[in-house]
Amino acid sequence: MSVDNDSTFGKLRSFFWPIHRHEISKILPMLAIIFLICFNYSILRNLKDAIVVTTSGAEVIPFIKVWAMFPGAIFLTVLFTRLSIKYSQERVFYIMITIFLIGYGLFAFILYPFRDYIHPNAFAETLSLYLPEGFRGLIATVCNWSFTIFYVLCELWGSLIMNVIFWGFANEVTRIHEARRFYSVFSIFSNIAAIVAGQAANYMNFVNPTMFFSSNQGNSWQQTMMLLITVVIICGLLIMYIFRWMTKNILTGPSFDEFHQSKREFKKKRKMSVRESFKYLSQSKYLVCIALMVLAYNLTINLVEVVWKDRLRELYPEPADFNKYLNNLTSSVGIVATITSIFMSRIIGKYGWTKTALITPVIMLITSMGFFAFVIFEHNLSPLALAITGITPLAIAALFGGAQNCLSKAMKYSVFDATKEMAFIPLDHEVKLRGKAAIDGIGSRCGKSGGSLIHQGLILVFGSLTASAPIVAIIIIAAIAGWISSVRTLGVQFAEITKPEDPTSDSDREPDESLLTKPQPAGA
Repeated sequence: MSVDNDSTFGKLRSFFWPIHRHEISKILPMLAIIFLICFNYSILRNLKDAIVVTTSGAEVIPFIKVWAMFPGAIFLTVLFTRLSIKYSQERVFYIMITIFLIGYGLFAFILYPFRDYIHPNAFAETLSLYLPEGFRGLIATVCNWSFTIFYVLCELWGSLIMNVIFWGFANEVTRIHEARRFYSVFSIFSNIAAIVAGQAANYMNFVNPTMFFSSNQGNSWQQTMMLLITVVIICGLLIMYIFRWMTKNILTGPSFDEFHQSKREFKKKRKMSVRESFKYLSQSKYLVCIALMVLAYNLTINLVEVVWKDRLRELYPEPADFNKYLNNLTSSVGIVATITSIFMSRIIGKYGWTKTALITPVIMLITSMGFFAFVIFEHNLSPLALAITGITPLAIAALFGGAQNCLSKAMKYSVFDATKEMAFIPLDHEVKLRGKAAIDGIGSRCGKSGGSLIHQGLILVFGSLTASAPIVAIIIIAAIAGWISSVRTLGVQFAEITKPEDPTSDSDREPDESLLTKPQPAGA
């Protein structure tokens, strides 16, 4: 019997731990790394929203994502690409994480404590007098520049460190028949990290910060923020230590030579510039379909989140309360996603890649339409809901938005990420590296920036986020329809290029290289 056949596991083990004994030394450090990366991301994501939304308002988010996030993503992706050409994938891992950790430390211990001195608040008030109200978000983006930079760094931890750096590493050292089992376990641990992070952050809100910092280092919220960043930095250092141990003790065989060597040590024909990488992406129908999946997800989640956070800020105007709500929501997302992830290997094995990948867009379509139905018809539904539940209309809107956010992100972390990353595995090393950098580093930013541009235009036309909700709902339906079409097309190609490899075989044999290294024309 093959060692990779799921029948070798018991019924419960095939759900929770479909790992063979000889694979434990390989998967345990990877699980520790993804746990710590997701733990940090959960804390950072809630922290940057609490700081920015309660200080500048939710309307600042579309401006940050267009005028700061997108350029920042391009800059760091170009930096990553240049570093990948010059250094090994191992060394690039250390450099990129160090850059982010230094940025977080500078903000928490230097920029934030001196925010009243470094932000041009008087200039912002002057601009507000002369510019239309629709420019309020842009003014806050520029004048509260340290908050903007922190927001960008926190968001890009997910895009670059988690999606590009970690998953690029995982795809490099994991074979397809391993991924069918490993990636469901990765999803479970990443979701558990979100649960732990949400409650750990809430616990730190109740800890007396003067135990760690002197009482003259700002108010209680500032000290709590500094404590959270300290934890993030410690976890970042642990990530690099575990990664270093794994590369020195586990990834030592000849099959990992490409991982340890710089791209300069390979044939010159394998080098590609950033421009060539995007040209390569545009010529590959396979990569274009993956890019459209990523684009549609980020466009959809961004369009919904901005409206929801605008309502949430009215309900929780204080950053500590806002952060506490998001931490609890993060734990809820982790619980739902963990339950889903437990069944991932079985779902993929029974229904195949295509049907599994369709779960996320279908769930997002249903939950998004439910949320916008309440937003659009709030005045009609509120009296009945208030009479039945006794909850204010504002709280009900936040509840609906929170439920949508919870289910959408849970499906993303448990289903979307696993199926998307599986689609990269059969590709050639260079295609994986360049394709992931372009798709996850910049493609995701295009989706979020696109959603922000849409919000900016609609705010100027309709005057508020709520008034523009019907148009946003129509755009979401169109984006998800394109997403579903891309999944179906990609599923056919994925089945074709993985045909040569027997999923029950323990061989390292790869699919026909001609299908993987030469991009198929988009019109084919």
